[in-house]
Amino acid sequence: MAENATVEMKQLISFTVGEEEYGLELLRVREVIRMRQVTWLPKAPSCVKGIINLRGEIIPIIDLRERFGLEKGHSTAMTRVIVVDVQGRPVGMVVDSASQVVRVPVDQFDEPPPVMGEATSRFITMVGKLNERLVILLDVEKMLSLDELREIEASIKEADKRQAPVGGEA
Repeated sequence: MAENATVEMKQLISFTVGEEEYGLELLRVREVIRMRQVTWLPKAPSCVKGIINLRGEIIPIIDLRERFGLEKGHSTAMTRVIVVDVQGRPVGMVVDSASQVVRVPVDQFDEPPPVMGEATSRFITMVGKLNERLVILLDVEKMLSLDELREIEASIKEADKRQAPVGGEA
């Protein structure tokens, strides 16, 4: 007897960093933009490339290659910044390419294998099977520690103090 049950799906934005395919839950993503000029931010954590101004909002930019301990890459025409909210603050994550929105059945996700290094396993929530590929699902809330977020906030405030106000009242 067949049931007409609907399959629960997760919608992800898929992207690559190095050779691997990753995913973020679509609801966590504000937007995907092209890479642009990044302003260096002194005293920021090493994975922070700097900051950008996105329609009047200052957004710290995280280099996922650095965060994952990969070899430094060069920006290409495919390089993108995925803007997400982390602890209520917009954060941009540099990825090698952002490909598409994919729908993966919830039952196609497994816990990450225990052999993953501790450095990256804290960011990974699940591994999804999509046809013959694997998509590593990341937790944006764990991409930066609270201490790193505080360091970024302090660096941005210090940079703001050194610049004259722009566009009127603060």
